[in-house]
Amino acid sequence: MGRLENKVAIVTGASRGIGQAIATAFASEGARVVIVSRKLEQLEDVAAEINSKYPESVFARAAHMGDSTQVEELVNWVAETLAVPDILVNNAATNPYFGPFLDVPESAWDKTFEVNVKGYFASTRAVAKRLLDEGKAGSIINVASIYGLRGAPLQGVYAMTKAAVISMSRTFAVELGGAGIRVNTICPGLVETKFASVIVNTPEFSEVYTSRAPLGRWAQPEEITGIAVYLASDEASYTTGQEFIIDGGYTSVG
Repeated sequence: MGRLENKVAIVTGASRGIGQAIATAFASEGARVVIVSRKLEQLEDVAAEINSKYPESVFARAAHMGDSTQVEELVNWVAETLAVPDILVNNAATNPYFGPFLDVPESAWDKTFEVNVKGYFASTRAVAKRLLDEGKAGSIINVASIYGLRGAPLQGVYAMTKAAVISMSRTFAVELGGAGIRVNTICPGLVETKFASVIVNTPEFSEVYTSRAPLGRWAQPEEITGIAVYLASDEASYTTGQEFIIDGGYTSVG
């Protein structure tokens, strides 16, 4: 307990799944956490649930992460209401199209890149500028996917955005490292969330994963939180520009 004491964090896409689990873990370690998604009502329920365990630790704030103006307003609000954020977790993502690469609608392409790449870039830049202005170190954690590291049939555009996030994270790590701002990427495999429900709940899809992964199963959101807490904490003070694969061994199989 207390590994994130006196730190302020922003966690996007935190109304459920991995984002909610990370926000809960951060609160348990003493951080004040601003949780973000597009719809405030569900966020407020999550905040109430976490605050019932860790009082006055979580604050709900609605924002569309694909809108750079809303992102800027979010970061300004956090800095002026709590403090310049020490930690940013970019987790909000979308995947509106599941199917063959050749058939992807342009509208789905645009929406996926808007949220998954432009949104990550806008929030990273906004937080980094605040940290630089304050002369303050920080940790930025981008949630990507193992499919940003390999071919992803039926999820091609989503996978492209995650590959872009990995590349972006490395570049930010190089450019911001001198200021003590660390940037790392978490690459989960299949996790049981609403976001991945089509794969988890379709045996012919899920078995492709579980039959290959040495652990023989998919993950729960809470199994992603350990690496997130580590990267957010001072324990990871010499860790930047890295990808951390959490996939039950799936990518280790040739």
